[in-house]
Amino acid sequence: MSAAVATPVPSTEHDSEQCGSEEESRGVEAEERSQHHTGPAAAASVSHSRLSKLPLARIKALMKTDPDVSLASQESVFIIAKATELFVEMIAKDALVYAQQGKRKTLQRKDLDNAIEAIDEFAFLEGTLD
Repeated sequence: MSAAVATPVPSTEHDSEQCGSEEESRGVEAEERSQHHTGPAAAASVSHSRLSKLPLARIKALMKTDPDVSLASQESVFIIAKATELFVEMIAKDALVYAQQGKRKTLQRKDLDNAIEAIDEFAFLEGTLD
């Protein structure tokens, strides 16, 4: 019976760099294939939907409810979605400060009210939650 002995091989910086470049080249090749089959316009819309946490179709429908908006490009819908995400994140973080002062982890309406009253950037929202 023979026994196999495993000896660790120390990795070198060259090996890790080579692996990284191979992974990167595989990613680029996959991206090129997906763009080749679906076209650049489809690839752009797919990348926008991945970057946005909000449903772009619903945002586009909301934008079209405005009588002044007849057409909305994918880029404009994406920008509105991203701005909305950043706004919600900012007001939630500011309201979280008030929840933590009350030793709570859950945001309540009064936390949002306090953030709106205390921060000048949210002055346009005063009275909207009433």
